[in-house]
Amino acid sequence: MYEAPDPSLDSPEPPETRRGLIGPFSGRQLAAALGTVVIVAAILAVVTAPIATLPAPEIAPHPTQFAIGPAVEGLRVGDRAPELQIVGPDGGPAPLLDLAGAPVRLADLRGHPVWISFWASWCPPCQAETPVLRETFAAYRARGLALVAVSVQESTVDDVRAYAAKYSLEYTVAADLAGDVFRRYRVYGLPTQVFLDANGIIRAIVQGPVDAEIAAANLALVGLEREPGASPVASASGHPTTGPP
Repeated sequence: MYEAPDPSLDSPEPPETRRGLIGPFSGRQLAAALGTVVIVAAILAVVTAPIATLPAPEIAPHPTQFAIGPAVEGLRVGDRAPELQIVGPDGGPAPLLDLAGAPVRLADLRGHPVWISFWASWCPPCQAETPVLRETFAAYRARGLALVAVSVQESTVDDVRAYAAKYSLEYTVAADLAGDVFRRYRVYGLPTQVFLDANGIIRAIVQGPVDAEIAAANLALVGLEREPGASPVASASGHPTTGPP
């Protein structure tokens, strides 16, 4: 006798579907996803954290030298300072000119201690030390100090002239637009200070800006000792001038 096959044998009943905590996701899957999020957040917190803590607003960091080229071996104490020469229009050596167009020659300054400062009007640490140069020169000029500020990497002489006029700079300022003197002295950062004795011999080199005390200490090395009882060069407020002009 023929019997029809039982339909339940050909189409087995699907297993019972389990409901997850959220939709089809199980508690284990949700825990794994949450752990991944926590790990990623921790990694982002580490890589985006600042490298160093900034100083408190009331603490002004001391300005440092602004490097504008690779570090090179420069001149040394005891060397005779090279003449302040540039490449002239004819390709030959020519004297560096001040802002009035007059030649600036170390040979003409023999017998005077000379402070050469390499700087630029756009350089923040140079700007910060401008009052120090201005007021130190005012204090020492009667004793024979010659201060020559050689500005480098400027767009035009007019930019340098405007800066000198704005801050009433009475020492010698010259624009070394092509960087001839800068390279001749093997300088790589601004500002750089070179102190010469009355014979044109380098007695001190300072890589970076100076304050009143540092300036006085280096001028002593070229024969300009601070007068007994004299205080550091001060601004009109009575404090050493280390801030911006």
